[in-house]
Amino acid sequence: MAHETVLLIEDDPAIVSGLALNLSLEGYEVLSAGDGETGFRVACERDPDMVVLDIMLPGMNGLEVLRRLRERSPDTPVLILSARSEEADKVLGLQLGADDYMSKPFSLSELLARINAALRRQRLEALQPAKLSVGDVQIDLDRRVVSRNGDEIVMTAREFELLTYFVTHPGVALSRERLLDAVWRMDYLTHRTIDNFVGRLRSKLEPDPDNPRHFLTVRGVGYRFEP
Repeated sequence: MAHETVLLIEDDPAIVSGLALNLSLEGYEVLSAGDGETGFRVACERDPDMVVLDIMLPGMNGLEVLRRLRERSPDTPVLILSARSEEADKVLGLQLGADDYMSKPFSLSELLARINAALRRQRLEALQPAKLSVGDVQIDLDRRVVSRNGDEIVMTAREFELLTYFVTHPGVALSRERLLDAVWRMDYLTHRTIDNFVGRLRSKLEPDPDNPRHFLTVRGVGYRFEP
């Protein structure tokens, strides 16, 4: 069985050597590049399972690398590393399609845990059936299309990801913290974010959004999906 591959695009040799050693010990194949152009070329040639990407790189910066990666591989998990801690950089990176963000200096154990979690989610998603349904609503996971009786229901990318998480965890009481971690992969959003998005799913998918059948509130916890 082939090892999963993690590409490190980072110009600090100490960070690369420490991460590469620990990832290798956990069974991953590690690739590395010290600048943006080389990193993007390696990503195109080797198609890694995950990319850990620094923003401040020689030549092409990390945000430009991320933009090009997303045009080519929209589903490959990307975790941004940066000495920059400003909120604007986090937001821009996430808007460009990053799955996670860590500021330097970082905890090596936390970074490894996040890489493991991202790749675990990737494995689980690969095992899911390509098509699911919610009542009279059909969900095509491969095409990322939601429809009712053949008519497409317009969904944002984040709405689709939240819907997918719900329908692949039927009958489970999901806390707002768990949903934020699974779908948004960040810890600075509020519970209100989840409530707003669940409200959107109800309005688009429930026959009677005020009396939901599928996206149910679990008091004191969060929400539960019933098929």
